[in-house]
Amino acid sequence: MPNTVFIGKDLPDGLDFAKSIANSGRTTFACMKTEADTMTFETQNIFGATWSKSSALSAYSFFIKAESKLQKMDEVIFYFDTNYFVTKFDSEKTDEIAAAVDIMICSYMYACAEFLKRIDKRREKTSAVFLLRDYPSKSEILSSKSSSGVAPSATVSAAQEAFVSLAESFAANVSERNYLSVMLARCSQSNELYKSESNLAAWLATSMDALSNQKNPQTVKQACSWNKAGFKIQSGLFFLR
Repeated sequence: MPNTVFIGKDLPDGLDFAKSIANSGRTTFACMKTEADTMTFETQNIFGATWSKSSALSAYSFFIKAESKLQKMDEVIFYFDTNYFVTKFDSEKTDEIAAAVDIMICSYMYACAEFLKRIDKRREKTSAVFLLRDYPSKSEILSSKSSSGVAPSATVSAAQEAFVSLAESFAANVSERNYLSVMLARCSQSNELYKSESNLAAWLATSMDALSNQKNPQTVKQACSWNKAGFKIQSGLFFLR
């Protein structure tokens, strides 16, 4: 049974996703909004801890707690749900940008840095997954006659691009760490899985199983390539369909 850490959407907001991951047979450790939530979701085989997104020290503490509970981290999911952030950070006011950047950019950078520190100490087989549930930019919405979505703030659009860049840079490290496998996955609004985070997570769990069971070493090109949610695996390699 894999031990999986889920980062990017605090519970209860990310409950549907986390439950689907747990239902795939994984012991799941997730970020929680409050200490009370950590007790609430243990009955659903989901463990967790709170995490101050603006603090690198808090990210360190979160991973220490995850390792303490799970004993070993087999998988870590970094999940960026732009659709969720669009309504959460819809202001362009300068006094609100710092908080938005802390949550949507700094937190992922802190988490990636601390995760690498932990696995570099143990050097045990581990998988890292970056999942983007993306959202069109304001210019894309305005230029599309069929789109009627809410235009994202500039901060949200910039954060989405920052996540893409972070994921690709992180994936390049696979060449230096033969104990680390990486998967980048993207789910667009036109994708059927976009409608259900439970189904999206179920697909991801199956894909993580395949990633873990690959017999051939992963190449940098494979690690850095974005995969379309819902794709099928052929010969242990990942392709867009």
